[in-house]
Amino acid sequence: MISDPAAYGPFDPRDIQDAVEALIFAASEPMSAATILATLKEADERVALTERDVDQLVDAVNQELLEQHRPYTIEMVAGGYAFMTRSDQHRWLRIFQHRNAARRLSQSALESLAVVAYKQPITKPELDIIRGVDSGYVIRTLLEKGLIEVAGRAETPGRPLYYRTSTTFLEHFGLNSVSELPKPREIEDILKDDDMAEHRQLMLELKAELERQQNTANTTDS
Repeated sequence: MISDPAAYGPFDPRDIQDAVEALIFAASEPMSAATILATLKEADERVALTERDVDQLVDAVNQELLEQHRPYTIEMVAGGYAFMTRSDQHRWLRIFQHRNAARRLSQSALESLAVVAYKQPITKPELDIIRGVDSGYVIRTLLEKGLIEVAGRAETPGRPLYYRTSTTFLEHFGLNSVSELPKPREIEDILKDDDMAEHRQLMLELKAELERQQNTANTTDS
């Protein structure tokens, strides 16, 4: 923890450390030290921490996670903090994530995945505009399923995160790279391939969603 107790205001240092950990855990996107600090001060202006203090509190959380042999840690991702599984756990999670991603997606998650797949990289604000609703929850769902990943930050105001499809997405759709992503009219032929049986349901759902979006776009253009 930080050396100046006065920076915690009237609060117990442990409570503030827990608050920092909770904010990062609850956030749907990586959370910067500046955002964490602003949130704490908005909750109580007596908190006198600095961004450097927040960094040190994160280090303290990570030290405890390491000492407790927890399988996850807090890492800096695209300029913000996020909970990540430790690299030594990836060999075990690979199988789970592959199976988890195959579970049926909700209509909103499927819609968002289709938009990300064909317009990547794309930011949340751009996705919100296309879908007409807030996409925060579905983005988090797709991140948890490993179907999309963070791809940097845009240079627009607020520097929102870019998202793109992941390696797991490619595996489930039998693609080597996004350049092989089929056009909507090509998906029907792919579905006839017996080797694609495992991915058939997701492909059918993605095809239906792409057609729906294409019809909507055509109607708007006309």
